Amino acid sequence: MHSKNFGNQNILCIFAVGNVSRGRKSPLLLESPFHNIIRQQTEMIDKLHVLNVIETTLKGSDKFLVDLKISTDNRINVAIDGDNGIVIDDCIALSRAIENSLDRDEEDFELNVASAGLDSPLKMKRQYKKNIGQDLTVDTFDNEHYEGLLTDADDKEIVLRLAGKKNAKAEPLHIAYTDIKTAKIVIKF
Repeated sequence: MHSKNFGNQNILCIFAVGNVSRGRKSPLLLESPFHNIIRQQTEMIDKLHVLNVIETTLKGSDKFLVDLKISTDNRINVAIDGDNGIVIDDCIALSRAIENSLDRDEEDFELNVASAGLDSPLKMKRQYKKNIGQDLTVDTFDNEHYEGLLTDADDKEIVLRLAGKKNAKAEPLHIAYTDIKTAKIVIKF
């Protein structure tokens, strides 16, 4: 087996050595269980292309990319957020921009563009900044669990005001982004 990168495509070649009538060794084309995997790898949509389309479309707005996933069977899932929220028209506009940049005759794909849900973990520093004043639950890589009011967020850390015992003064807790395993907004009804 040999893999070679040609531009933006990886080509995987499987060679079998066999003797032909003139005594030379030559590669034989094989139908193998890897055939579908090889085809999927060479036909997968270029993530960098989709990322560039998203960045170009969102540039100059208060909208930003939270997550981009492209599966091997070309299912494209995009999650976006905005400093002032997301409306359906934002998702439609981005979906059209991505779809218009891809050729359905060459690449069959499924596209889903949605806002980052309220119950989704916060992933971007910008999401923390826009949610100052909200209650959060935070789990750290040290297996600590905190719940409190998000009072500040800068480029290095967040500050939670933890509720103490009744009639006790709430204490601020500084948590570096690198220590956060997951953080979610507490949804209150």
